[in-house]
Amino acid sequence: MRPALRGATAILLASSLLGCAGGPVSPATSVMTEGDAAALSAASQVMVTLRSAPSAIWSRTIFELEQTYRLRTVFAWTMGSIGEHCIVFEVPRGRSAQDILRRLVSDPRVGSAQTIATFDVLAENGYNDPYAHLQHSVQTLHLRQAHRLATGKGVRVAVIDTGVDVDHPDLRGRVVKVGNFVDRGGQAFTSDIHGTAVAGVIAAATNNQVGIVGVAPQAEIFALKACWQKTPGAREAVCDSYTLAKAVDFAILQGAQVLNFSLAGPHDPLLARLIAAALGRGIAVVAADAGDGTRSFPASLQGVIGVFGLDDSRPERKPRAPSGLGAPAVDILTTVPHSSYDFFSGSSLAAAQVSGVAALLLEKNPKLTPAQIAELIRKSAKPAPPAQGFPVQVDACAALASALGAGACS
Repeated sequence: MRPALRGATAILLASSLLGCAGGPVSPATSVMTEGDAAALSAASQVMVTLRSAPSAIWSRTIFELEQTYRLRTVFAWTMGSIGEHCIVFEVPRGRSAQDILRRLVSDPRVGSAQTIATFDVLAENGYNDPYAHLQHSVQTLHLRQAHRLATGKGVRVAVIDTGVDVDHPDLRGRVVKVGNFVDRGGQAFTSDIHGTAVAGVIAAATNNQVGIVGVAPQAEIFALKACWQKTPGAREAVCDSYTLAKAVDFAILQGAQVLNFSLAGPHDPLLARLIAAALGRGIAVVAADAGDGTRSFPASLQGVIGVFGLDDSRPERKPRAPSGLGAPAVDILTTVPHSSYDFFSGSSLAAAQVSGVAALLLEKNPKLTPAQIAELIRKSAKPAPPAQGFPVQVDACAALASALGAGACS
């Protein structure tokens, strides 16, 4: 079946990663609305965590903090993965959030305190003939050979991103859990572009006479919406500090085996703790790296598999960064809403492919630790073309062969 192509578009999701993690999945789990989120000033809010304690003590402490600092609680919830309570406070108009923050940091009742930042998706413009490099990454990763060994069957991959078109013919049946952490985000969930594209790279069905081939075509996707499009139908998206982390917490508690972050931003201590909790539970974490030292979180965290984007179709082009683990990231054909397909570029897609490879490995050996998965992927990677700098290029089949002790990939 010939894919319905919607015009080539190159996109790189580089969103913020900050925040606290959440409980029930509900359209009301965040105060940030889909349409007006970008207009809200994060500078007027601070985020506080309270150490593990009975709920009555948490309630009393929140009341005391409100009275002491003249704050208004915007939202509060328990982070089940690390046993702490998180509160987003609104700072009264005319007062400095930074001043309040300095006082909160030294308050013995407070576990941690930070401001909330909002980051934009970075979109690239570009166009190649839509059929020139149709799924060239399938050859680069040696997926045909890899799928003789594994398809990622039953491995749970959390796509923490925008929403996903769960009824797309290449994703139907692949999405097993849906979580919306953006207020009113459910209204546009199945029309969101970036999350649908990432999910397609990871788990688009194969041998179904439709569309494309996913890296792990039988993986189970958790579609967790923590980011939202700036306007309906836009490729640009933004993520909120605590919507992202609520999605992470949900993924941990629901038993995800791989967390995919096709986004990046500045270092955040609380999200770092949540990711550390995920790694401590044996959950592999894969993140896009844009090659910007100030915006390389969480790819820069120890234990996280950071992935740069490579242009495997045009080896004369250099990547954004000169070192590290690379995967195809230019003109990647993938799923978009409404049964369509499009070409995307950026390390978002590179990270998604490595998440798929992690799922293949976990199917063959569910007891692999995150460190073992990272080592198998890295030691089996191939040298990138000379003009690409120094990154090594992921090879799905070689990674599986290494895991199975099968020698070279045939």
